[in-house]
Amino acid sequence: MAIPPDESEATSEMLDPHRSEEREAVAVELSGRLAQKGVDAGSDEDPAQLADLLSAVEEFERAVEAAGGDLYVDSPTSTEPDERRFVLPQRRADEPVSGYTQRITTAAKAIGS
Repeated sequence: MAIPPDESEATSEMLDPHRSEEREAVAVELSGRLAQKGVDAGSDEDPAQLADLLSAVEEFERAVEAAGGDLYVDSPTSTEPDERRFVLPQRRADEPVSGYTQRITTAAKAIGS
């Protein structure tokens, strides 16, 4: 019999008292890596969603490079990007991580088309 997700997490916490500290450390690491890429994401957000977001950003970067874009010139902080579609979309203030991840994935696919 499968344990419901909430009970599973509670059981994991009970078996590993350092689990929440580890999750916080992962979130800090991921949010830091995202910040280096110009992405606004806080360490208080779900680590699994941050990992998905980082994967989407890396997919976007690969698509830009494959299309001949320059990540330095077409960075989010660039005042004069060579091509606007090569600039990573910015996260809206009220946008959940999952929605932002989807927008980046969609933008990456559009570059590859």
